[in-house]
Order: sequence, then structure tokens, then C-alpha cells
Amino acid sequence: MRFSLGSLIRRSVDPEVRERLDRLEIPFNEYGVDRYGISKQYLGPSLTALKFFFKYYFSVESHGIEHVPKHGRVMLVGNHSGGIALDGAMTHASQFFEMNPPRLAQGMAEKFLNKVPFASQLTNRCGHLTGLPEHAERLLADERMLMVFPEGARGTAKLFKDRYSLVHFGTGFVRLAMKMKTPVVPFAFLGGGEAIPTISNAVSIGKLFGVPYIPVTPWLFAIPLPAKLEVYYSEPMFFEGTGSEEDEVVHGHVEKVKERIASLIDQGRRRRRGEPPLVTAGSGGSTSVTS
Repeated sequence: MRFSLGSLIRRSVDPEVRERLDRLEIPFNEYGVDRYGISKQYLGPSLTALKFFFKYYFSVESHGIEHVPKHGRVMLVGNHSGGIALDGAMTHASQFFEMNPPRLAQGMAEKFLNKVPFASQLTNRCGHLTGLPEHAERLLADERMLMVFPEGARGTAKLFKDRYSLVHFGTGFVRLAMKMKTPVVPFAFLGGGEAIPTISNAVSIGKLFGVPYIPVTPWLFAIPLPAKLEVYYSEPMFFEGTGSEEDEVVHGHVEKVKERIASLIDQGRRRRRGEPPLVTAGSGGSTSVTS
């Protein structure tokens, strides 16, 4: 009996993944591809593999996912945690497996991935476009879900001792949210530093492979341990304006988002230690900020 490659790929896709792919509110054509090049043929095996890591290997828990809008444009903004993009992958899986209807969280991939063989095509086919402002605007204009990590590569480079800290946030995401009238849902990712406890970053070796660095763990390679991972979502925040406001105004909004994420990290740390949660400002509803 002869099987085509496409047939073998379809047979390898988990039934739950297949069912949820069919419920994604994305206009795929008859070939299972959308206008951005996102492909069901790539998403199926990718999400099938992610399901194992999300549900079993890391047993990821999501808290506050009810705060995430079920439809329409939205920007998920979170902290980086871990030497590689575990946070992006698990948040992506959280939205696909735990939202009803499922949503596809599309990330803004680092530009260096374009230099890594096959990485650019793979990330694009799975919905993650190169991090250019025009790509982000188009996605939000099409009522998509955008996933943003304002710390950039500096965030994933955190050492184990700094795993719960936040480094400098870029401001572009706030200007974009204001321009595109998009709610921002801050989220905190915990456990990445425990899964990949980075003790140093090999910058020189990383450059040989076209990446900013390669994380070094106590066992040398960045092979994740089955640590407990958690995602904490906050209520949406709205920033009124056009996106062309003075830097001082935009920086103020960025700090509010950063403070919300820091509060979520603290909440998660207390929960992981078995301590009672603290009552924080901003709970119990959406936050709207007027310039």
C-alpha cells in the first residue's frame, strides 16, 4: 500500500489538534493556507508535538485565561523566562488548547531567525512572522492575536539567579496598541528558568550558528527539565491615543504594563511557595488609560 507524504503527515496529527484546527477563526483556503502563509499541514504536527510538552512533560497550568478576549484583535504581552523560547511555545499552546474557540497566538519572531536554515519558513508556516511593525499592524487589522515579548533576546538571556526579574521593555508595543486600538493582556510565564537553568551564555559560539547566544546549563546543553510551568493572564489594559504621543507618555504606559507583569510574577511565586495571594491593584476588571 502506498502513502503520500501528505497522507502520512495527516495520520500523525492528534485528533484533538485536528478538531481544534478546524475551529480556528482563520480564513484558510482550500489548501489549508491563509494569506500570511500559515499552513494547517505545518500546524498539525507542530501542535501535536506541543500537546505532549504542554499537557504531560511540563503539565502547564494557565491562570486567568478567562481574561483573554475570545474574538477580535488582542495583544498578549509577557516576560521572557528560560534560555530558549519555552514561554512563547507554551503560551501559544495555552491559547490553542484552553481557549474556546481555540485561538492562534502569533508571535513576532526575532530577525536573526531569517539567517537560520529552515527556521524562517517553519516559523512563518506556524504563524510567527518576522518582527516588523508592518507585519504586526496587518495582523491586528485582521483581528488576530499577537504575542509580544518586549524584553526581546535580552529576556531569554537571563541567568538562573535573575529568572524572576524583568529587563528593559521596548516601547513599540504600546505605540502599536494605541494606533490599532488594541487591548493589551499582560501575562507572566513562570518556570522557564527552572526548566533551563542558565548559568552562562556562549555568545561567540552562538554567532557561529547565527543566533545571539547559546544558553549553557549545569549539564552544558539547554535540554529542558520537566519543570512545572505556569502562565498567569491579567485583565486587559486599554491605552487611548494615536501611537504618536510623546515618549514620556508612552514610557508611562509601558511601565504600567511592566508593573502588572511584575505583580503577576510575584503572585505566581507566592503560589509556588504555598503562600496566600496578595490583593493587587488592577484586579477585577479592565483598565483604561487616557493620554
